[in-house]
This record gives sequence, structure tokens and C-alpha cells, in this order.
Amino acid sequence: MSRLVELDARGPRKLTEEDLHEEKGDVAVCRCGLSESFPFCDGSHRRTADEDADTRYVYDEDGERRAVERIVYADADES
Repeated sequence: MSRLVELDARGPRKLTEEDLHEEKGDVAVCRCGLSESFPFCDGSHRRTADEDADTRYVYDEDGERRAVERIVYADADES
């Protein structure tokens, strides 16, 4: 399975002691790209549990998933 994840960050996020979860004592970093508290995991990856391995998906701003045949990127120089 593949998933389109669009991010607008311009650099790394350095984790500090303040980022530790008070109860769990750990930091979970998002790897699915769907977290509302990115770069931290908020459990949003659970929505991907039933994704098919041979399907591409996009998630819209509302978190709705749809399967797509392909992803096409426009050339940055094109208007």
C-alpha cells in the first residue's frame, strides 16, 4: 500500500524533555503522516489498518480516505 502524505515543514523538529508523555514517559513520532499533532503520533494510524497492500490512497483534509489509480505531480514551473 502507498499513501500520499503532503507536509509543509521546512526543517526538523528537535525533541526535548517537554515532549515526553507525562503518563507513558515516552515520545511517539508519527510515521503515517495523518496525525493532527504531527510530528507526534496521536493514534491516527489506526485508520490505515484495513488498507490493501496493492492500493494507493489519499486522505483529504477531513481525514476521508479514497483509493486512487495513480498520483500525478504537476511540474512546479507549469502554470
